[in-house]
Amino acid sequence: MTNTVNAPHRLRLKVEGLLKKVFRASSDLTQTLSQTIAPSTFDRRGVADHYLKGKGIEIGALHNPLHVSDTIQVQYVDRMSVADLKKHYPELSELPLVEVDILDDGEELTHIPPASQDFVIANHFIEHCQNPIKTMQSMLRVLKPAGILYMGIPDKRYTFDVHRPLTTIDHLLKDYNEGPEWSKKQHFLDWAKFPSLGYTSEQDGQDDPRIEAEADRFIAMDYSIHYHVWTQTEILELLATLQKTLQFGFEVELFLKNKDEMILVLRKNA
Repeated sequence: MTNTVNAPHRLRLKVEGLLKKVFRASSDLTQTLSQTIAPSTFDRRGVADHYLKGKGIEIGALHNPLHVSDTIQVQYVDRMSVADLKKHYPELSELPLVEVDILDDGEELTHIPPASQDFVIANHFIEHCQNPIKTMQSMLRVLKPAGILYMGIPDKRYTFDVHRPLTTIDHLLKDYNEGPEWSKKQHFLDWAKFPSLGYTSEQDGQDDPRIEAEADRFIAMDYSIHYHVWTQTEILELLATLQKTLQFGFEVELFLKNKDEMILVLRKNA
């Protein structure tokens, strides 16, 4: 029998078939992109599941390690053993601290070989570092090419640091270039005045002798204070400075506001 399907109808069938292929491909592409570009949820766990693979370290986890997939391996780094941490910080004595696998200074990471880690986790750690730029340099050093640096940084506007003066990029660069000793005492004075004694203004308490005494007490304890405080603006400025001025080799994969903190995901250049 002669095929009676006319040319316009054949064309319509071809177009419909093509559209089905396009939409099917589009659906497959959307699913693929959702798996490769964006975390499933924009919180700590979702970001961790998306970016962290292989073997790595977490610095200063204490009682609040990052919840990660069972498919990755994490070793915990701290400057003290659990027993010493609980002795040094009485407020931690009743908390379930993670076992420390590697005793090391988290700012230096001298016991971690270069280019040995698939990822480095440092949540609410960088603000405790006297020399944040050097610390980030150390963390990038121990990452493998294309390794991930995962950081959570508190936004001072939502913490007990709310009244403290912001740390400027010029301050951080001076710490990096000259060492942090020049500013150490002032950081302890700020800590004593604002979070410890509860002042809310830089003008208040200038004649209060307790501020100096409290600062000296914390220094004698070698207490791990928040040396530096930031908001989103200062952290974005820091990242731009690391890339443009200091030529640190990384890409910013993610910058996320997460309640009272910022989550940063940096990928070391391959």
